[in-house]
Amino acid sequence: MSRQSSNNSGHKARKRFGQNFLQDQGIIRRIIRGVSPRPSDHMVEIGPGLGALTEVILDEAGALDAIELDRDLIPILRTKFFNYEDKFRIFEADAMKFDFSSLQQDERPLRIIGNLPYNISTQLIFHLLQHTTCVQDMHFMLQKEVVDRLAAKPGDKLYGRLGIMAQYYCEIEPLFIVPPEAFYPIPKVDSAIVRLMPYQNKPHTALCLSTLERIVKTSFGMRRKTLRNNLKGVIEAEQLQNLDIDPTRRPETLSLPDFISIADFVYKNSASDTINPAV
Repeated sequence: MSRQSSNNSGHKARKRFGQNFLQDQGIIRRIIRGVSPRPSDHMVEIGPGLGALTEVILDEAGALDAIELDRDLIPILRTKFFNYEDKFRIFEADAMKFDFSSLQQDERPLRIIGNLPYNISTQLIFHLLQHTTCVQDMHFMLQKEVVDRLAAKPGDKLYGRLGIMAQYYCEIEPLFIVPPEAFYPIPKVDSAIVRLMPYQNKPHTALCLSTLERIVKTSFGMRRKTLRNNLKGVIEAEQLQNLDIDPTRRPETLSLPDFISIADFVYKNSASDTINPAV
């Protein structure tokens, strides 16, 4: 993870990489208990930082791939974990652009863990959702507000695009809060650990995933406006009523099945829509 305990490496946390090193051993142990890596697991760590969690995971898991963007950390990690070279691989790469499915070498699904930098966490989660077919679960340290957004329900203040799309793919389980004092440098916000478990069989499935993504994004274009206004030119108010959805409702009041109903209608009734169906 990007925020892990400091050691004698002399490496300083870099603001441009969103680095805050986790230094609370109690929190580290609690994270590992929550993840519970096993010898049969193929783990993937995004941003191992200085390797505080990496070391514990390597002791318990069968294999660990690490994705690290900060090139100055690569030799530190390779030196620290040279005894684990038979089951430890490190990739110097940007997780935002990385093809996580390329890591799967056998029938074992990936178990992903990461302390995601606050400034890119939302975009990175959207990227990771595209790889859930090869993932067993994901455990992330995030800004608490992002975890709240992931788990938000219709009507909640933080309910929006991130939570809706994450809940389309995964069951979301917030685990526990991590105070700022657990890190160095100390961030200005609380963090939290969340578990995302991709569905093997989604409880709700859209006919066209890209259409669903577009409908959700457009619906929240202006949060305070109604569906009638935000979806103008996409679906008529009368058509929303035919779907038993009041066009005067605001987007944060709609459930995931509501959005799927709108997206399915738009997909089926748009002769020019050439988007590939959802899988």
